[in-house]
Amino acid sequence: MLSKRQKQGAVKDFAKHERDTGSAEVQVALLTKQIKALADHLKKHPKDHHSRRGLLMMVGKRRKFLAYVKRENEPMYTKLMKKLELA
Repeated sequence: MLSKRQKQGAVKDFAKHERDTGSAEVQVALLTKQIKALADHLKKHPKDHHSRRGLLMMVGKRRKFLAYVKRENEPMYTKLMKKLELA
């Protein structure tokens, strides 16, 4: 679970305008932070299959958002991948 401060940091870094919280770029950033946090949790608790399923669902959702960003705005996609260290 991400704290409010962590979410605000991700939103601030990738928002298109001041009140942007739902753009694909922001959602990819939030999902990436959640995925990293959940991956750390699963390293400590390898038998937590319920959380593992949630992790896989988040990875799939992030993949779909990234495909959308790549299709609509290729330069933003490359910038997003570099900034989030996904490539």
